[in-house]
Amino acid sequence: MVTGNTLSANANANADIAANPVPRWANRMAHAVPLAVLPSGLWRMAMAVGIPVGFSGQLAKDWQPGLETSTYITLLTLITEGLALLTIGLVRPWGETVPRWIPLLSGRRIPTWAVVIPATLGAAAVTALSLRMFWGGTPADVGGSEAPHGAAAWIMNACYVPMLLWGPLLAVVTIAYCVRRRSASA
Repeated sequence: MVTGNTLSANANANADIAANPVPRWANRMAHAVPLAVLPSGLWRMAMAVGIPVGFSGQLAKDWQPGLETSTYITLLTLITEGLALLTIGLVRPWGETVPRWIPLLSGRRIPTWAVVIPATLGAAAVTALSLRMFWGGTPADVGGSEAPHGAAAWIMNACYVPMLLWGPLLAVVTIAYCVRRRSASA
């Protein structure tokens, strides 16, 4: 049920965004995050459906498509892309005001700290994880002799290198969100 208070809260949130618009560069960076994560997800999904990605030996046996392995890979990919898509909330009204369709909280302002703290922790976590993934070289290097070689290694690395952008992009968009929200409330 939409009440007058809900409509006025949504109108206030939209007015705040109009008065203090999202910088074009921040909007572009926020939308770049899911695109940076997408290639690695597509590579994993190819593996999940049985397309050979270049693993050999025990690695090929460990990642053989089956119900458990394919479910794990699919869930990992969906969760990763879903988390990357949340970055867009830093430049959209639903990142500042609870959407109307959410019962009980509809139209309420989201405290800046309730967005900035998880986004900052997320930026730190994905930066650490992606750097760790590349610490010993490229992802194909880490698997040793059973990892993809040649063209398969090049494709795997090309799919995973864009993930290095996720953490820094999220951090910059989070800072822009924080600055914009603080200046709107001042």
